[in-house]
Amino acid sequence: MSNPSNLRYAPTHEWAKQDGDVVTIGVTAFAIEQLTEPTYLELPTVGAELKAGDKFGIIESYKSTSDLYSPVAGTVIERNEPLVDDGPTKRKGDPKPVNDDAFGAGWMVKIKLAPGATLEHLLTAAQYDQQLASEGH
Repeated sequence: MSNPSNLRYAPTHEWAKQDGDVVTIGVTAFAIEQLTEPTYLELPTVGAELKAGDKFGIIESYKSTSDLYSPVAGTVIERNEPLVDDGPTKRKGDPKPVNDDAFGAGWMVKIKLAPGATLEHLLTAAQYDQQLASEGH
């Protein structure tokens, strides 16, 4: 799958899509390919304050566990609830949309940008593709 050119990318394989002062965040198809079928997803609660580079969650598969990092600074205003596992006695999340549609239905959180925060420090699709190529992927 090619990386959409309308998104920006973190070197840690998260993508960001800006719409006004709200940024939707997910993980790239490459990240999902490396994990192989996510089985569990932990995301921050609405209202959580994040700085760019902060750990904001965990994604697990049968193969490995990876931390998720916020590509931008701001406040979590929404999370993709159907994906999230709320623990053994609560609702079981279904991270399948992350695997099936990483750049669409598999989005993870929406963040209202902190004042002055931008996406300019993130990679373009072409720069992200270059990063993957330089890493031998």
